[in-house]
Amino acid sequence: MSDSTALHTDRYELTMVDAAIANGTAYRDAVFETFARRLPGARRYGVVAGTGRLVEAIMRFRFHDEELTWLAEAGVVRPATIDWLADYRFSGSVWGYREGEVYFPGSPVLVVESSFAEGVVLETLALSVLNYDSAVANAATRMVTAAGGRPLAEMGSRRAHEGAAVAAARAAFIAGFGATSNLEAGRTWGIPTMGTAAHAFTLLHDSEEDAFRAQVDALGAGTTLLVDTYDIPTAIDTAVRVAGPGLGAVRLDSGDLPTLVVEVREQLDRLGAHDTRITVTNDLDEYSIAGLSGSPVDSYGVGTSLVTGSGSPAAGMVYKLVAHRNDDGEWVSVAKASVDKVSLGGRKRAYRRFGPNGLAVSEIVRTSPAGSVQADERELLTPLLDGGEPVEGVMGAAGVTAARSHREKAVAELPAEAFRLTRGEPALPTIYE
Repeated sequence: MSDSTALHTDRYELTMVDAAIANGTAYRDAVFETFARRLPGARRYGVVAGTGRLVEAIMRFRFHDEELTWLAEAGVVRPATIDWLADYRFSGSVWGYREGEVYFPGSPVLVVESSFAEGVVLETLALSVLNYDSAVANAATRMVTAAGGRPLAEMGSRRAHEGAAVAAARAAFIAGFGATSNLEAGRTWGIPTMGTAAHAFTLLHDSEEDAFRAQVDALGAGTTLLVDTYDIPTAIDTAVRVAGPGLGAVRLDSGDLPTLVVEVREQLDRLGAHDTRITVTNDLDEYSIAGLSGSPVDSYGVGTSLVTGSGSPAAGMVYKLVAHRNDDGEWVSVAKASVDKVSLGGRKRAYRRFGPNGLAVSEIVRTSPAGSVQADERELLTPLLDGGEPVEGVMGAAGVTAARSHREKAVAELPAEAFRLTRGEPALPTIYE
């Protein structure tokens, strides 16, 4: 099967191209913009994720013989459009917020400059990638805040489509998670992987002690033993006896965690296992993690809530035409006026403005021609594709590492109210100039 991403799109993208080719508007220069009208859920800021994946997907947006044959047989578009699609290579320019950057309502997180036809066919693909990856990153960054510096591992592969599972691990790592259980994410994106044993391994053996001995023999005393298959106090006694006081960690996957982790810590200390860590993995989200902030938990593993965006499975981004040239070659700004879906026309430029204390105070979006960046501002849009070619450092594992580092810096610029988990206004106002 082809590795093309060209049919990862909605039919109306191609029928628009078909009609535009027929009436001569397909080749008009155009500017498309991706933005979110609002932040979903209780988010005070968003985190851009998926940019590197999107650039790679655009490079594979090709209509090979099998895609063209299917489109022709299905009667999706006319022969002239089939011919155009056969030669499709995105040749325009794409600007965007750096992956890992924070964003707010109205932030132009992606700007596509191309002909109308070249740009409009990318709409579904761009939104599919950015909406999911950013939703996971938005949830993950809240969990990182709630964890207060304690490590988090992504382990939601069994709760997502197999492709989404890899994307989720990538987005969570960018947002501050330290590891993933997903091996494909480790191979593809260079993310550290983790994992030891499930309840099935304990149930396989004739006794819990046999299971623990087998795991310690294979992985060493520094491993993490799962202690809630049967009776937890008995399991902890057995774990320390088998591995010794140098046991790496115990994992709890059920129970009343706030109470349980205190009891487990006390028991470990009584047994002399003062350095044995406690990790918890029981259907956690940012709120339950915050609820454990005062307890002796050392690390967290998060699955379902993370890969489903913790209540907000899509980031709510849209992809809109904001400007095009008319038949006289003049630029025309265009915008929707629909109720609750109003957009602002014109090619945007975005900046983050800072106060005297070095913290961000506002998101500035300008539709005026490009000018110099003010002393108290940081420019947000950066080139991602230039003349159809990717900018160095955006794709691959190196791009993920850079995005993770940038998210840490961008979040550190935000005021304290950005990190509240309660519902409220965005941490920064978006100002249009």
